[in-house]
Amino acid sequence: MSSNQSNKQNGSDQKGKVTESPQTSLSTKTEAVVPEFEGSIINQLVTRFTDKVIQVIYVRPGRTKILVPPNEIVNVATFIKETIGLDHAESVSGTDYPKDSQIEVIYHLSSYSDEKLSSHVLALSTRIDRNDSRLHSLIDVFKSAEYHERETFEMLGVYFEGHPRNDRFLLPEDWADIPPLRKEFRIKGR
Repeated sequence: MSSNQSNKQNGSDQKGKVTESPQTSLSTKTEAVVPEFEGSIINQLVTRFTDKVIQVIYVRPGRTKILVPPNEIVNVATFIKETIGLDHAESVSGTDYPKDSQIEVIYHLSSYSDEKLSSHVLALSTRIDRNDSRLHSLIDVFKSAEYHERETFEMLGVYFEGHPRNDRFLLPEDWADIPPLRKEFRIKGR
């Protein structure tokens, strides 16, 4: 039985998702869906970190999203900056998933120094426990993440370990309610 048939039987054949061993390149079937440039970035990541660390969420022209475990985010971010050349964090955002008891933190990475990478955005994401929302800061890798991480701290309650200023700059200093981008937040009087 071929690996393709085996994948279909166990339900793991997902369109547009790159799932392969780190020793192989993107499959022929996937290459028809994955743009060449974006595929080369994914191949570098999967080759370096294995598909147990890098989970590809989507690959589209100019846009790629990967999910990594929280304990690997600094290593993956450093590789992305030093080897691939994405040297700038355009933004840091987050999404609250209360049913899963998780918060997803997403870094949108691009490049100022490499023209061929400047139009590409790689979304580096990780999911952390919603009740203990702590993640190592990427400020040492991407200086531009400083204020974005502060906003994510303030709006979602994610504490970035190693960040020099996990404090308020959008909400009032005396804010005593839950972070406003958490799903259970309600505006008083409504």
